[in-house]
Amino acid sequence: MKEWHVKHMQDIVVKYLNGLPDGASRFQRRMYKKYGGVTNVSKTIEYDLKHGATKNDIISFLVTLKTEDSFSELRMVNGFDERMYQLEVNLGRIELKPKAASFSNDYVY
Repeated sequence: MKEWHVKHMQDIVVKYLNGLPDGASRFQRRMYKKYGGVTNVSKTIEYDLKHGATKNDIISFLVTLKTEDSFSELRMVNGFDERMYQLEVNLGRIELKPKAASFSNDYVY
């Protein structure tokens, strides 16, 4: 299941960094306005982090996006640098919260 969440994070990040296409339909613009912002992307990443992905997975993927030749077209997209900066700032704010308190931490012996 962890692999699915890592892949999902990667897909969401790539979709966000691509931005809205030039010839977007009215429906696409409306959905991008509603769900395509950095806050929704951060919420989705937090969800994936809770369910098995690690922060190192997303950081290593961001480094891959910046350095690999296979993502050179993505880096050429208008507004890529600004969206990448916003994403990195928001990822810095994400902290992992434990799912539930452990038994040993709840009681003092």
